[in-house]
Amino acid sequence: MKGFAGFGRKQDLVLVIRDSDLVGAALREALDGASEEERAGLERAVALVGATAGASEARLRADWVRVRLADVGFTGDIASVAAVKALRQAEPGLSLLAAVQLQKDAVTHRE
Repeated sequence: MKGFAGFGRKQDLVLVIRDSDLVGAALREALDGASEEERAGLERAVALVGATAGASEARLRADWVRVRLADVGFTGDIASVAAVKALRQAEPGLSLLAAVQLQKDAVTHRE
């Protein structure tokens, strides 16, 4: 099977989509007109969006890996072969190469 743009092999791509600027602007707008009881939650949301906006793509992928592993009940070592297997169980369409690359991000960006 031929790939796109002249690639002869299947290419794995994990794309990080950032809408943090739009989300942050919407939250700040909501905060401007918020009631006193809504303010604390909206202020926290603005802070979280700000923190995520500054994160690297590798960090966001690492966080995604940890969430996906937690979703399938994996509690072992992220650097293990079992973690790659669990990640591929969580995301069946993920190739071995992509799973290993994502695992490397998760290992590099441990909490």
